Amino acid sequence: MAEEYRPSPEVPSPPWHDPIGPSARITRVRSFLTAPEGVTLVVVKVETDIDGLYGVGCATFTQRAYAVRTAIDEYAGPLVIGRDAADISDIAEGLRLDSYWRGGPVLNSALSGIDMALWDIAGKLAGMPVWRLLGGRTRSVVSAYTHAYGADAAQLADEVDRAIADGYRFVRCQVEVPGSVTYGAAPRDDNTTWDAEAYLRLAPEVLSGVRAHVGNDVELLHDAHERLTPQQACRLAKAVEPARLFFLEDPIAPEDIGWLPGLRTTSWTPIAFGELLTDPGQYNSLVANRHIDFIRCHLSAIGGLTPGWRLAALCEAFGVRTAWHGPRDVSPIGHAANVALDIASTAFGVQEHHEFGQHAREVFPGTLVTEAGVIHPPEEPGLGVDFDESAAEQFPPVSALSNWHYARVRRPDGSIQRP
Repeated sequence: MAEEYRPSPEVPSPPWHDPIGPSARITRVRSFLTAPEGVTLVVVKVETDIDGLYGVGCATFTQRAYAVRTAIDEYAGPLVIGRDAADISDIAEGLRLDSYWRGGPVLNSALSGIDMALWDIAGKLAGMPVWRLLGGRTRSVVSAYTHAYGADAAQLADEVDRAIADGYRFVRCQVEVPGSVTYGAAPRDDNTTWDAEAYLRLAPEVLSGVRAHVGNDVELLHDAHERLTPQQACRLAKAVEPARLFFLEDPIAPEDIGWLPGLRTTSWTPIAFGELLTDPGQYNSLVANRHIDFIRCHLSAIGGLTPGWRLAALCEAFGVRTAWHGPRDVSPIGHAANVALDIASTAFGVQEHHEFGQHAREVFPGTLVTEAGVIHPPEEPGLGVDFDESAAEQFPPVSALSNWHYARVRRPDGSIQRP
């Protein structure tokens, strides 16, 4: 009886040999979990055979950070050892397909960390920032939006005024719904009830009031955070028209994307969508059919800078603009990748920005900051943000169950409210 064939665990080399131009071989891939602001961030460091040359990437899926770390350390990382770090596209495609069942935020986040790190290495080898590798500038600065929250309409107006005084021309406005655990408002107690009808009565009135307060020189945004039925989303999009929003974000959940064409015919309020999308088949069709005005993907969740750059090109072709996800559960490295795309792509719309504090800046030297509401692109080779391992150790990851509580939000009748 013939001996059963067993594939070698060694990863075969690609069918090309001598690299063209400067090159570096990948020698080690490591993952790190750190929480300098109380939210676990996942960082990947790809080291090479050139002394001192390495790249860093963001693999943050904070709600499942430990699963991402395993995917990096046990699966994706070993597959790229010995590869030429310049083969970014081939490595990205090989990692995407190697698991056979591809996609999903855990695997995509693992791939993202490696992918961004390879772009960081490429920029350092070339002696230029990543945005230059992508084709150079299409603008001088990146317009960013900040978040304003209020327990009531008056407090929200004060917060918007403060953002304007800081130089922001784009402000996302969220107001607390009394008696509800409201997205965008700090929890006050252990209440987990969400009342969509109360929100629909309050939010349009408050947003219209903010518009009247600030006039027409400031762009206002609002995030429904998928907490509405399609019918409720249509009502909201129509009701907020007097506020003249720059966009209404995620009015429906990703499971309801088939309702987006109908939503588009209900109101002229611009729609931003895509924060929870991980499958190209979903966001490609949304862009190609012009069902949305802004794509809002989380770069880690879609696989990194390489798929993000391809998605930006698709948006350019169909007149959809980008507004990449940029909260505090995207590491400063991920924010730098966002800005590289923003500078290089003509599809850019606006960039969500979280202003990191001192602890995060110590862990991530070169963290980007806003100046009068805009972000200047880094001039350093690579992504422009580094990672200090020693500083990161001072801020260990938080409990796997303490970061978020989305499945704990419930409607008045006790059923789970999906965000």
